[in-house]
Amino acid sequence: MPSKSQRSWARLLSRPGLNWYNGSKAAAITLSKSMAVELAPDGIRVNAICPVIGETAMLERFMGVPDTPENRKKFLATIPLGRMSWPADVANASLYLASDEAEFITGVALEVDGGRCV
Repeated sequence: MPSKSQRSWARLLSRPGLNWYNGSKAAAITLSKSMAVELAPDGIRVNAICPVIGETAMLERFMGVPDTPENRKKFLATIPLGRMSWPADVANASLYLASDEAEFITGVALEVDGGRCV
């Protein structure tokens, strides 16, 4: 796997050369959890969504190598479900967390990563 492969799961799998990015993700998770505790008495739930890399304008930067079929194959080999995230994956997680079915979920960092962080 390329040394700079990251996304919002960087707080779990830090890599060299991305110190500030990794730290900002960890801070966002801690802030979400702190807000969840602070706002829970008011009935406000706070959660975070941590997607694996997707096909965005930042793809090459996160992979740390050119976006070639060979490099994608190396990265995809680290995702058990075998693909990058899609916008719909993040949208569906958001819809679930905003739904009544998730009314007792707060302070969670939901990994939408195809099993990458397992």
